[in-house]
Amino acid sequence: MAISTISTLTSSLVSLSFSSQISQKPHVSSLSFTPSKPLSFSIIAASSVAAPAPVDLETADLKQLVKSRLPGGFAAQPIFGTGRRKTAIARVVLQEGSGKIIINYRDAKEYLQGNPLWLQYVKTPLATLGYESSYDVFVKAHGGGLSGQAQAISLGIARALLKVSENHRTPLREEGLLTRDARVVERKKVGLKKARKAPQYSKR
Repeated sequence: MAISTISTLTSSLVSLSFSSQISQKPHVSSLSFTPSKPLSFSIIAASSVAAPAPVDLETADLKQLVKSRLPGGFAAQPIFGTGRRKTAIARVVLQEGSGKIIINYRDAKEYLQGNPLWLQYVKTPLATLGYESSYDVFVKAHGGGLSGQAQAISLGIARALLKVSENHRTPLREEGLLTRDARVVERKKVGLKKARKAPQYSKR
């Protein structure tokens, strides 16, 4: 009798659990996902990838200007001067113009990073003679740093102005613009940290 009651109870429990599983319906709305802004990121990414690289038209224009003004290159010009400072070398060409200064196909202020001292080095020879707006200066410089190149350009301009007129020698000489500064960095010595700095002395 007990066995029959147990079997009837188990069958009723199984039927109840099966009916409860059938009655449960999946929530379709909970499974669907609608992103709030799916297109904004893709549009920004596409625009950033598709943007064309900027073209430096100003540098190209300056190169065209230099090539048109200097037929045959720097060496074929009658008014030129070579300046040196430390390890920097500058070849300078003067032509009658409005006062432009172009260094390595770039504007002098841009090339010398707007440094007022370096710009003063370049402009001093012309300012001494009052030629700030009378000549265009074309420079090809290499070696050393910007400070050495600026001083080399100054010497090159001063030497080129001597070819314009020998009367320029006296005012340029008085300002010290025709003197080649021969100072260079002293070489490092064996056993020392720099040219003259020795390592710390240790008694033991």
